[in-house]
Amino acid sequence: MKTIGLIGVGAMGEPMGVALLRAGFDLRICAHRNRRRVDRLVAKGAKEEMSPAAVAAASEAVITMLPDAPQVEDALFGENGAHRGLAAGKLVIDMSTISPVASRALHQRLGAQNVGMLDAPVSGGPARAEKGELTIMVGGNEDAFRRGEPVLRALGTPTHVGPAGMGETVKLVNQIIIASVMIADIEALVFAKKSGANIDVVRRVIASATGSNYILEKWLPQTWFAGSHAGGFALDLLRKDLNAALGAAAKLGVAMPATGLANQLYAAASRAHGGDDYSAVATIFEDAAGVSVAPPTDGLP
Repeated sequence: MKTIGLIGVGAMGEPMGVALLRAGFDLRICAHRNRRRVDRLVAKGAKEEMSPAAVAAASEAVITMLPDAPQVEDALFGENGAHRGLAAGKLVIDMSTISPVASRALHQRLGAQNVGMLDAPVSGGPARAEKGELTIMVGGNEDAFRRGEPVLRALGTPTHVGPAGMGETVKLVNQIIIASVMIADIEALVFAKKSGANIDVVRRVIASATGSNYILEKWLPQTWFAGSHAGGFALDLLRKDLNAALGAAAKLGVAMPATGLANQLYAAASRAHGGDDYSAVATIFEDAAGVSVAPPTDGLP
């Protein structure tokens, strides 16, 4: 498999395209709302096509990386959707984070055209995407995974986690966890600040205690502790994922009260910070406590 189509040249799609080009794939892309991203990939060797249908016709496999299920469905089955260029035997790899229910429906529709599909959402931001270091959770049948694995390995470490929709399920498990861990970190550090504790010392101690976690050690130093919530993983995208998780849980009859509360807190922060990193939920806690957790000053990363 040499020629790969990429539909969705956004904040994650663009660096994924860079990784695919670096791995030697012939990359086909189509217009995105941010023209500069398309132009940058074309300058690196990608070829621009006029529509998703044209991308699919020119490619052996098509990757979609889009915000949510409606955008994925439109890219695949819209008026100029990829389905028009998907001959039997081709492969679609949806790397978006969407509802497992929606993903399984797409598997069925593509299967009716004898087109294989993998749902392969990722964990890791744009920097890891460009380096080809994403964690990739893959749902679909064994044959489709075997065919798509070389492409996915150019983007990171793929793990086949089960049948159609299971990649999305495992990704939502990750989102459920990070949503509550972020709030726990923020709540605890606002408590520490209000109590008069030295935040740098607290961080150092917790780093070697049972409360240590990736968000506290790696994520917050780039956002909250750096004095900015710009960039990162958009709070509203996390809310979209939590809504998908809560919807799936309701169908399964699984109670998720902690996730429901977390979702309400992110919703409260959304009006002012929906496009900011999800660490911006800290503003609710800081405002309520009347404190600001200062950036570290002792050289901690």
